[in-house]
Amino acid sequence: MAFRPLAIALLASAALAGCTTVGPKYAGAPDAAPGAAARSAFLRGDAATTTATAPSARWWDALNDPVLGSLIDKGLANSPNIAAANARIAQARAGLAANKTALIPTLNVSGAVPYINVPSNILGGNDTGRTDTTIYNVGFDSSWELDLFGGTRSKITAAGARAEAAEAGADDARVTLSAEIARAYVSLRAKQAVLTLLDQQAAIDAQLVNLAQQRLQGGTAPEQPLAQARGQASQTEGDRAKTRADITVLIDQLAVLTGQEPGALDATLTTPAPLPLPPASVAVGDPASLLRNRPDIRMAERQLAAANADIGAQIAAGLPKISFMGLLGLGGTSIGDVVDPSKIIGLALPQIRWSLFDGGRNKAQVASKRQAYAEQEANYRNTVLTALQDAEGSLTRFGSQRQVYGKALDSQAQAARAQALQQQRADAGTVARSDALSAQRQQVQAAQATAAAAAELTTDFIAVEKALGLGWQAPAQDR
Repeated sequence: MAFRPLAIALLASAALAGCTTVGPKYAGAPDAAPGAAARSAFLRGDAATTTATAPSARWWDALNDPVLGSLIDKGLANSPNIAAANARIAQARAGLAANKTALIPTLNVSGAVPYINVPSNILGGNDTGRTDTTIYNVGFDSSWELDLFGGTRSKITAAGARAEAAEAGADDARVTLSAEIARAYVSLRAKQAVLTLLDQQAAIDAQLVNLAQQRLQGGTAPEQPLAQARGQASQTEGDRAKTRADITVLIDQLAVLTGQEPGALDATLTTPAPLPLPPASVAVGDPASLLRNRPDIRMAERQLAAANADIGAQIAAGLPKISFMGLLGLGGTSIGDVVDPSKIIGLALPQIRWSLFDGGRNKAQVASKRQAYAEQEANYRNTVLTALQDAEGSLTRFGSQRQVYGKALDSQAQAARAQALQQQRADAGTVARSDALSAQRQQVQAAQATAAAAAELTTDFIAVEKALGLGWQAPAQDR
């Protein structure tokens, strides 16, 4: 019957703890861009080339390049950056599990066999000798602190939100990695195309140098055309050397991005291949879907939720705490005492603690947590606005680059037409052969400009997909 008041107090406190949580209630992230969220399309989206349908997470499939798709899949599976992001998720989940254990009692078991040797008169006797004894003991103790004002539950909420933020961070790492691999791959294919054209240009330059030298030796031309031709040839050779180096660097970069050593992709990527181009129409969704799905926005919102829970946990830290401790021991001077029920020693210790005066420390800490929440709220708003700016800006550049690429194709076609006409005149003997070669050189340079414009167009397409936050998808069990 002695424990009945304690049991009644325990049940009453537990009931109270289950319904009291201090601190501000989290109502969700603020509406940082209500106008954008209400729109059915992006302001800078070109209706002729973009649609408001939901885009695919595997946006790179639209480029129809199996090699690129294989590289991105390999990168998402093997990249150290993704492994680090997954490790951060595991850490956050372990922290959440650790916080949850604070809601349940702890139980400890101990055993001891102390040997005691003391003066015989230590207890007031007259014996001048010494007394020794050995005590055998097995003990159990348990403790539990009631979550009276929801401080522990607030810590669990904060830890859960941070675990979800870590998951969003891993998704954001996937978005960045897939875009980086695609950009590097497009640059590689563009450089390889340019190198092929530079090889053609070098052959033309060699012919121009040879013709200028023949005319100089024949006395039909001064030395200036020869010097000019040699200068062009030297410039072309420098461009070829730089382009070859760029190709090697890009292949090594792709190897590292996919979690491999430099040189591992030489056999796969050394042979030139066509540069992938975006589809005629690109699905971009709407601003509301971007705000829901872009990982950095989700991460910022979860960090905001965690900061809100931190306030409640800190407020609870300054309020009264009720804890219970129980001790149970068995033991005596013989080994059999540890199993003798008559030797049981029990202790129940309810305790209430409240720091009535701490010099304003907890109040200052609560104020600090509130300002931390204000900082996270500002960060969230900035993340939303930056995401919208990225999307609208990338759509603007993509639409503009489509026009640039179209003009580059027109210019290349005109250069080819001019070269054909000049070649006809050279064959008829009305112009010098060097004039036909110069026109051919201009045609090659126009083709290089077209390759660069095509690479820029695909790179801008990649920027659109990255701005939309694509490149990740939820596990199958969550969809």
